Amino acid sequence: MKDLVNVKTTLKPSKPIIFLLLLRPKQWSKNLLLFAGLIFSYSFTNPVLILYSLLGFISFCLLSSATYIINDILDIAEDRMHPLKKDRPIAAGLITPGQAVMKMITILLVALALAWYINLHFFLSGLIYFLLTLSYSLWLKHIVIMDVFAIAFGFLIRAMAGAIAIGVSISSWFLICTLLLSLFLALTKRRQESINLVGNGINHRRVLEHYPLPFLDQLISIVTASTIMGYSLYTFTASKSDLFMITIPFVVYGIFRYLYLVYKQDLGESPEEILLKDKPLIINIFLWVIISALILAFEQGALL
Repeated sequence: MKDLVNVKTTLKPSKPIIFLLLLRPKQWSKNLLLFAGLIFSYSFTNPVLILYSLLGFISFCLLSSATYIINDILDIAEDRMHPLKKDRPIAAGLITPGQAVMKMITILLVALALAWYINLHFFLSGLIYFLLTLSYSLWLKHIVIMDVFAIAFGFLIRAMAGAIAIGVSISSWFLICTLLLSLFLALTKRRQESINLVGNGINHRRVLEHYPLPFLDQLISIVTASTIMGYSLYTFTASKSDLFMITIPFVVYGIFRYLYLVYKQDLGESPEEILLKDKPLIINIFLWVIISALILAFEQGALL
């Protein structure tokens, strides 16, 4: 009986499962930001533009997965000391770095080919995003403050690329809000990493020694207030009327709920998991999307 148990516990996942884990599909939710241009330009009734947005989303999912593979190869030693990251395919020894590189090159070429098919400017946006995330893995993640800005600019490029893919303009206020919210998520992530890796954090991520908790708390407070104020100002220009101000309470609640999960539930190291698992936050985001779409539809005359 013991032998059977040992056999079961030593069984490795199948190759397709290992490949899927290597791509980190949970983090693809970050690329949903590419649909912002489609929604806020009220273009989600156009099948052609929907198709281009979907292709752009797939392209950025593959681009981000390519950078995750590179990052996992570079951080094998650090990931093996992390309570969660040690189970990633490369750190766990389920796939060799050489095999991972071959898969990375394949998905990178597919991603860039898709980006090229959409249009030249989208291709350049994807290339800039890849180079930024590559620079983050190699260099920027070790530089205090610059590391969180690199993460934030990654989200900013996503928002801009989504608009570029379908040839629409996007509000500068929306881009400012995207930058601030991204800084908020990056700083809360650093805070939780510092707490989760007490005594071993510097070995896993050297930049954490430059982020004492009081400093992070102060930065989070500044960015939280700035995000709420920035979004409130954005609602004055987001639509033809002041109706978009109705969405402010949903944004404030979402930020407060996230802070509760970070400070009370010790979450925050994986923002994508919070967004996929916390029901109150999911419901809040869903309501924000529905109400925003209804306001835009009303102002376009679709509900009249």
